[in-house]
Amino acid sequence: MEVILAETAGFCMGVDMALTKLDKLVVEPDGHPIYILGPIIHNPQVLQLYAEKGVIMVHDPAEVPTGAHVVIRAHGITRQVEASLRKRQVRIKDATCPRVKKAQLLIERNTADNSELLLYGEADHPEVAGLVSYAQNGHFVFGSADELAGYALTPGKRYILAAQTTQDRVQFEAIARGLAGRSDIETVVLETICDATKLRQTEARELAQAVEFMVVVGGYNSGNTRRLTQVVSEQGTPCKHVETVEELPLHDLARYKSIGVTAGASTPRVLIDKVLAGLESL
Repeated sequence: MEVILAETAGFCMGVDMALTKLDKLVVEPDGHPIYILGPIIHNPQVLQLYAEKGVIMVHDPAEVPTGAHVVIRAHGITRQVEASLRKRQVRIKDATCPRVKKAQLLIERNTADNSELLLYGEADHPEVAGLVSYAQNGHFVFGSADELAGYALTPGKRYILAAQTTQDRVQFEAIARGLAGRSDIETVVLETICDATKLRQTEARELAQAVEFMVVVGGYNSGNTRRLTQVVSEQGTPCKHVETVEELPLHDLARYKSIGVTAGASTPRVLIDKVLAGLESL
């Protein structure tokens, strides 16, 4: 059996930066407790390791006491939550991915003239909550072209189209073309999808076409990992999304001559290596 690992599998720059900042606080304690608002990245194995090191995860910003450290996760937070933390003199360590921060500021600047934001993304994702908090004149979040088609756009109005940084670029570009074809509205398209996401998805598509089976490694609550599974499945290649090697049906996979492996941007290398070792043992 041939096992091929995608070159882009595993941590992206934003995730690596966020964990580096958190690691520095953990190894250089100053007596102040360390908090994170929600999961710093969407990987349960990584979160368990930090919990064992004393990092406290909360979902309500009010639970972070004055004087404590709080690491803003790679997905970012809403501008309102950040303002409330600063007001209470919480020690903020901003680990927002630079790509996400850039998207936030682009949305803020481009909606300053009464333009409404149309955001392609997952409505319940923390990154999306942060992005729309920078929209100054209303917003609409949609997860598909069909969902956007059901939203009544006002003739003569100016709209700003943007996307969650980990969304599928191919689908986003198709949505942008559809809006550009309408003469009754003005649409400005913001390039907010991360280049690393585009490269990872492109490589996953190409690898899926070259192998008999694909394995995608990463957290089930990771949006970018789920999208990798989606783009692979769209190629017609059988695919399995797992968090750990224990979830792989190794006996069933032994019949394949070639298996490709990719992983989400928040997947640690150690988990990828365990999956590779499991497949190569066949």
